[in-house]
Amino acid sequence: MKQLTVVVRPITVEAVLKVISESDVNACVVHEAKGFSRQKGYLERYQGSEYSMAFLPKLEIRVWVSDQRVQEVIDKIVKVARTGRIGDGKIYVIDVGWPGAIEF
Repeated sequence: MKQLTVVVRPITVEAVLKVISESDVNACVVHEAKGFSRQKGYLERYQGSEYSMAFLPKLEIRVWVSDQRVQEVIDKIVKVARTGRIGDGKIYVIDVGWPGAIEF
């Protein structure tokens, strides 16, 4: 089993969650996040003065997928989340060593 950690822009999260729900994944968790990568933030103007927005709003989605379906789910997410601009997002793939979840 693999854990996909998907970090995307807020404007694409609905499309990504739709694809995930249609992909029959085992579980999904969504977190609000702030951060930056290559885009390094941006300058914002407020009441005539400039200030730096070092951390941009993002959403982090964690999805648990069987090993056989990982590439399929990644391809679907990239298809709907990619706009071609810097800062579209990232997907991290982590191997989950435990054979399943412990529900309580």
